[in-house]
Amino acid sequence: MPEQTSAIIIAFPRMQPAAPPQPAAPEPRDRLQQALAALELALAEQRRAVARWRDSLGELRGSVQGLGASLGTYHDRLGTLAADVDGLNREARRMEAWADGVLSHEAAERDA
Repeated sequence: MPEQTSAIIIAFPRMQPAAPPQPAAPEPRDRLQQALAALELALAEQRRAVARWRDSLGELRGSVQGLGASLGTYHDRLGTLAADVDGLNREARRMEAWADGVLSHEAAERDA
């Protein structure tokens, strides 16, 4: 039997992918214009944020004023209630004194 020789495999050369083209370095003037544009955007956003903050402060002011008015009304009602309770207390003491007088008078009549 004849001896078989093995095949020699030759690798194909691999092609290196082309490097992406490097962008040209931006000119200083272009960089400055980009920075100024970014600054303008940031300032506009800051103006919007300050405007929203001021609106929120206005809403808070209205809420606090409403709360102050409600507390004033509550204070007035508590004052009225305190006056009513004082009147009831005076009436209860007057009735207690009358009842004590009646009981004392009845006890004196029994002892006599």
